Amino acid sequence: MGKLRILYAGSPLASAIVLGNLIEDSKVGGYEIVGVLTNPPSAKGRHSALVPTEVAEVAAGNGIEVLSFDHLKAEARDAVAPLKADLMVCFDYGKIFGPKFLSLFPLGGINLHPSALPKYRGCTPVPAAILNGDDKLGVSVQTLALETDEGDILAYGEIPLDGTETTLSLMDGDGKESKVTSLGTKLLLSVIRSIADGFSKTGVLSLPASKKQTGEPSYTPFIKKEDGIIDWKKSAVEIDRMVRAYTPWPLASTGCGGVKLLILKSKVSENSTRNMKDVVIPGTVLPYRKSVGIEIACGDGSILVATELQWEKKKSMDYKSFMNGARNFVGSVLD
Repeated sequence: MGKLRILYAGSPLASAIVLGNLIEDSKVGGYEIVGVLTNPPSAKGRHSALVPTEVAEVAAGNGIEVLSFDHLKAEARDAVAPLKADLMVCFDYGKIFGPKFLSLFPLGGINLHPSALPKYRGCTPVPAAILNGDDKLGVSVQTLALETDEGDILAYGEIPLDGTETTLSLMDGDGKESKVTSLGTKLLLSVIRSIADGFSKTGVLSLPASKKQTGEPSYTPFIKKEDGIIDWKKSAVEIDRMVRAYTPWPLASTGCGGVKLLILKSKVSENSTRNMKDVVIPGTVLPYRKSVGIEIACGDGSILVATELQWEKKKSMDYKSFMNGARNFVGSVLD
């Protein structure tokens, strides 16, 4: 009867972690990854060397065929068809699948999306959850629909948030596992194994029961580099969320004396005695307290504490090391 045949689509590190988990499980799970669809190599580093995606590296390291295309047109369909995949599994691939492409798979496709759909449809659900101060992050497995993230829900779980998470920590973790990749793998396996078990017993390919999305949809935009520029008129809470949401990209930045300064780590000050909204210009670096961090006045009188910073094109530093070489920084007003 054979095993369930899967084409995996994805590109960045978080997707590669999930792929690695599926490859390991496939050894006993009644299915096989017959190919991987990922973005083409991209130019990186000083010499612009072409570097394959993390997903491509994991696939190649496990002897799985890697397919890369700029566009999913006839050439891509002609390359994918011979794999005779029953199902496409997608996580963070970055391209839209058209009806002709999806028709290559008898079961269509399923997609891992880190949000409580229909909330945060689109490409940046994790930064959106952090920016909005959510206390939990939904993780959904949905059927792939022609419209963005409008598929039926096959599996769902939630991750509690305590207000210290970054996009990096939630998605990539330590490069091996994160809260999203861990829960996402568990949810995907519940769906894939259900299909594989049913196929092995009956010879029939079918998706498990699903349900329609309910509630008011919201959409997340592409993040632009300029989105990371800090407006010090905002509250410390809002700016701290920016710092965390835009890690690892585009990173939260400000200007000081015409030089770009990255705020890599921060927290909201709990010291209400330094509330000086009526006398301090937002963005002013307050008198330095070595035991606390670098305090910066914000628009509503609240204070952001920067604990790790980086001058553009320089190395990142903890706040104590930063202050050792930052003359006249205290009292300056950040752009």
